[in-house]
Amino acid sequence: MKLTISNLLVTLAVVSGISAGCNNNKSSGNRGALASSAAEKVYVAPGEHDEFYAFFSGGYSGNLTVYGLPSGRMFKEIPVFSQFPTNGYGYSEETKAMLNTSHGFIPWDDLHHPDISQTNGKLDGRWIFVNGNNTPRIARIDLSTFETEEIIEIPNSAGNHSSSFITENTEYVVAGTRFSVPVPQQDISISEYKGNFKGALSFISVAPETGKMDLKFQIMMPGFDYDLSHPGRGKSHGWFFFTTYNTEEANTLLEVNASQNDKDFIAAINWKKIEAYVNEGGGTKMPASYAHNEYDDSTHSATTTVKKEVLTIDPTEVPGAVFFLPTPKSPHGCDVDPTGQYIIGNGKLSADLTIHSFDKMIAAIEAEKFDGEAYGIPILNFEDVLAGQVKSGGLGPLHTEFDGKGNAYTTFFISSELVKWNVETREVIDRQPNYYSVGHVMIPGGNSAAPFGKYAVAMNKITKDRYLPTGPELEHSAQLFDISGDKMQLLLDFPTHGEPHYAAGIPAEILAPRSKKIYKLEDNKHEFAILSSEDSRVERQGNEVHVYMSMIRSHFTPDNIEGIKVGDKVYFHITNHEQDFDVPHGFAVIGANNAELLIMPGQTRTLVWEPKQVGVWPFYCTDFCSALHQEMQGYIRVSPKDSDIRLQWSLGE
Repeated sequence: MKLTISNLLVTLAVVSGISAGCNNNKSSGNRGALASSAAEKVYVAPGEHDEFYAFFSGGYSGNLTVYGLPSGRMFKEIPVFSQFPTNGYGYSEETKAMLNTSHGFIPWDDLHHPDISQTNGKLDGRWIFVNGNNTPRIARIDLSTFETEEIIEIPNSAGNHSSSFITENTEYVVAGTRFSVPVPQQDISISEYKGNFKGALSFISVAPETGKMDLKFQIMMPGFDYDLSHPGRGKSHGWFFFTTYNTEEANTLLEVNASQNDKDFIAAINWKKIEAYVNEGGGTKMPASYAHNEYDDSTHSATTTVKKEVLTIDPTEVPGAVFFLPTPKSPHGCDVDPTGQYIIGNGKLSADLTIHSFDKMIAAIEAEKFDGEAYGIPILNFEDVLAGQVKSGGLGPLHTEFDGKGNAYTTFFISSELVKWNVETREVIDRQPNYYSVGHVMIPGGNSAAPFGKYAVAMNKITKDRYLPTGPELEHSAQLFDISGDKMQLLLDFPTHGEPHYAAGIPAEILAPRSKKIYKLEDNKHEFAILSSEDSRVERQGNEVHVYMSMIRSHFTPDNIEGIKVGDKVYFHITNHEQDFDVPHGFAVIGANNAELLIMPGQTRTLVWEPKQVGVWPFYCTDFCSALHQEMQGYIRVSPKDSDIRLQWSLGE
């Protein structure tokens, strides 16, 4: 059916009516017994811990945020793709390299979809992977330190959206392009989009012991938009599924021109078959420049390696590896149930949910029951792969998660609701309103083989009257539901930072025991670390001055430095000598045009300071560390450029 302007106006009217009808502004004193019951379920007493960690993508903040469930308390913001003045990430000499790309130093990105590492389809809590959507990148965060350890740039890609989902043994993390582009890039008219642009689906291998990533191959698909993805599991392990939209290959006014086809596709990729093809020497290497940034936990420093080629795969040269499953209409979410049998395509412009059967897909492939092709890739017949549909589940279905009890939970953006339905019978069991315009939903482990089906968190796009107003910009609203019974119960609203597009949850009992408390000083291999305050010193190399400094409650060594000149470049190499949990120290100096440093126990960090004015300038600890925190300070004397004052410092004598 052709989408017309009148159709769009009807949709907008529905949205407007829902928003008006959902104005649920109530005073805090009129909530009754139901609110008391909900409060009891989310209350975590002082000194007690939450049951789950929840990792929320920060969207345009470029960072990952960590919350506790059921309390909704935010524990930490982990910098990934953005400079972070709180601890100096992206400012310190050790971490600047993490933000290098082929386009130069890029200190921002749009972080969308976290996914926790798995073993045999179950969350293992070693790493969490996230995608940078704008400058295509995949990052790996170590869940023992909650620090970003690795970022790999993705060439031949744009809008790295169907990412960063992992296979059931963390063999691969994928990076699928949202925007198809010319490959290789060239000066070509945008009007020549159709047939000339490609959509790259990148498979990044993950070393089983270290987690180190390597871009193993890219599948060069037709020039559609690849929206979201999920891996097969169980019986469908070895396959990966990607939703597509704009199979029309329109290049302008996409809200109309990319909504003409009644069905788009889910691309089914047999990555095991392609992996075997690659291991036997298949594929074509092409020039490509991309940065691979790695952080070394022993040197506390990051380095960048620039890679110069990538292995590309033409899917038509690997028969039986890639197929298209027709799916109504402009599907967004692509979700696989815990058994690996059902592949759910959520068509944004369809009122029905489409459930494909993996067994039926395999049978149709084996019988070669195709309904044509697209750029040489077989299209399976819709009815041959269909397991069933959820009829009239709601308006604007987006994402589905699973509770491990045979139930699925789907968000409906336009009708602003979370709908629970049975995977086998496709019967709607319950629906609860969201405030407002829900995007993703997260059940801890809900996209694994073994979900922890106690809570669901809806991530809403509009906040309006849910919190006290803070001007035109409000933090987005997350809503926590108890899903342990037949009916869902709304327990809590809590604000989230940035724009969460997805979240990943894991029981605290899996993750908390792995959490690192300190960095052992004797294991510190940083080039400029000093393991004893007696090794503190200041050295000049031309106009560079290197300050080897230690810090411990409650003083710096050295604490007074003279002989610095205007025009010098001063490197403060600072080692925190504490070996006690939760005793970081900070360092800041007047005139530094980067940031402060926040240095963990046993860690070394470097800040560069370029004094431009004569004077005596203080530095101090920024993190309150003891009763004598205010006394943790020092001075640097800066003399004129032609001064002959010799370099000298005090060590506390």
